Amino acid sequence: MRDYELLFVLDADLAEDQKAAMIETVKGIINKGGEAGEADVWGSRKLAYPINKKNEGYYVVLPFKADADLPKELDRRLKISDNCVRHIIVAQDEK
Repeated sequence: MRDYELLFVLDADLAEDQKAAMIETVKGIINKGGEAGEADVWGSRKLAYPINKKNEGYYVVLPFKADADLPKELDRRLKISDNCVRHIIVAQDEK
């Protein structure tokens, strides 16, 4: 298993319970084929540029361990989610 880090930006207009549910959904996807770490919630921040006419996003960083096929599935699921504005999955360097 390899170490990864997921940064995703949720729509800032979502209710707090919807944001928490989305974080738990992402953790559930990861836990099916790997191990999700503790979510580091950055909260609402100004976006560098407007996305879908919105200027703020809700940032969450989630480290996880998984095999090589899980990030592909996670990427696919986040792309079709209406609540996720942007995301990026980065493989951590081995030390």
